[in-house]
Amino acid sequence: MASAVCARFLLHRSTSVFLFSSRAVPAFSSPFLSRGHRLEPGDDELYQRTTVSVMKKEPDGGIMINSYSSAGFSIDGNRVFGPCALLPPAILQWNVGSYKDITEESISLFHMLEPRIELLVLGTGARLERIDPSVLALLKRKGVAVEVQDTPNACATFNFLVSERRVVAAGLIPPSASTALEVQQE
Repeated sequence: MASAVCARFLLHRSTSVFLFSSRAVPAFSSPFLSRGHRLEPGDDELYQRTTVSVMKKEPDGGIMINSYSSAGFSIDGNRVFGPCALLPPAILQWNVGSYKDITEESISLFHMLEPRIELLVLGTGARLERIDPSVLALLKRKGVAVEVQDTPNACATFNFLVSERRVVAAGLIPPSASTALEVQQE
C-alpha cells in the first residue's frame, strides 16, 4: 500500500513539476519501471554485445641488454663481440671502431628500416663524444630522432624504451675496460 502511494506521489510530482511544454509526456509510466531497475538485458542490449577475439598475442617484450664489457655485450643470452647494431628483433655487428667512424654511410642501416624507427640511441663508448653534425642532420631529415650518450647510459636508455614498447634501435660501441660492467647471472 505504501509503495502504491509513493509511486502515485512520484508519478504526480514528475508529471507536474518537470513539464517544460504543454506537449511534453513523461518518459516512463512509472519511475519503478525505469531502465536502471531492470535486472535482465533489454532488447537493444541483446544484439549489441561486445566480443573480443585475440588474433595474435604480443611477445613478452623486445630484446634487452643484460650486460656490457670492453669486449662487447650480452643481449638476451647472446654474446656479441665489438660494436653492435640493435634493430629489434635483429642483433648485428656494426662496422665501426670508434665514434669517429660513425658516418652517414655507417648509419644508413638505421634510416632504411621499415617500419621506421622513432629513436636511435647511439652509445659512443666510455665517454660521451660529439658525432659529426652532418650525420645528425641526415637522421633529422629522415625523421629519426637521435640520442647520443656514453655506452653505459645508452644501454639503460635502450632497455627503458624497449620496455615501453617504443620502436627504437641502438648503435653501441663497447666502453673501455675502466668503465665496463659485467653482471654475473646465477
